[in-house]
Amino acid sequence: MKLFAIFGDPVSHSRSPLMHNSVFKNLNYKACYTRVHLRDGSKLKETFFTLGLSGANVTVPHKEAAYTACDEVRGFAKKVGVVNTLVNENGRIIGYNTDADGFMFAIKEFGDIKNILVLGAGGTAKALCTKFIDSGIKVTVLNRSEDKLTYFKELGCECFGWEDFLLKKYDLVVNTTSAGLKDEELPAPLALIEAILENTSFVADAIYGKVTPFLKMAKEKNITCKDGADMLLGQGVLANELFVNYELKTSDIKLQMSKSFEI
Repeated sequence: MKLFAIFGDPVSHSRSPLMHNSVFKNLNYKACYTRVHLRDGSKLKETFFTLGLSGANVTVPHKEAAYTACDEVRGFAKKVGVVNTLVNENGRIIGYNTDADGFMFAIKEFGDIKNILVLGAGGTAKALCTKFIDSGIKVTVLNRSEDKLTYFKELGCECFGWEDFLLKKYDLVVNTTSAGLKDEELPAPLALIEAILENTSFVADAIYGKVTPFLKMAKEKNITCKDGADMLLGQGVLANELFVNYELKTSDIKLQMSKSFEI
């Protein structure tokens, strides 16, 4: 029986155990998936091996710590320095990033997106902005302080702190911060959010499972929006493929994971 887990702080809200266990149970794969509340990201590697894990997912705020914990990083994660999926390969932790492709899957229904405003400058923002730039999308990043914006400036994003933000029109605004996850906070001051929402066609929040104050405001303004559920599904399918070493069909994984959202 293989054991998998998700590391995060907080982590009690995570739907990942439901998603992955639905796949394992219904496709007769001998594995189990649980939650691990990890406060100190520097203990991730030690905890991973102490629990005897075959693999794990990593959520806020440990995605950059997960990169450091890896013995080897592959694919897109190597480019962004952000890891959300870990696989135990013969006693070595191999890191991947499935967030970005999961998010691209989620926003397909919005159509041709050419201009995106990203709120926040953490690990999720790094992965998404890099993917957006690679896809030829113009990206603006807005963060509370400017000290975390160096990566994004070098990437080719237009970057602002709250104090110097220059408002433009956007096809899509994405919240990658944890504002609204454990509290009723907005990802930026109210006046800024009000102005931003008046100048966008679509809104997405990486947070799922609750209507954040940010999403609530977007809905009140009749803006087409979505939470992070589709992103979660998209990245979850890709992560599960890595967990089972591609022994299960992608279509079967996606079907069982989708069913878990009805629970």
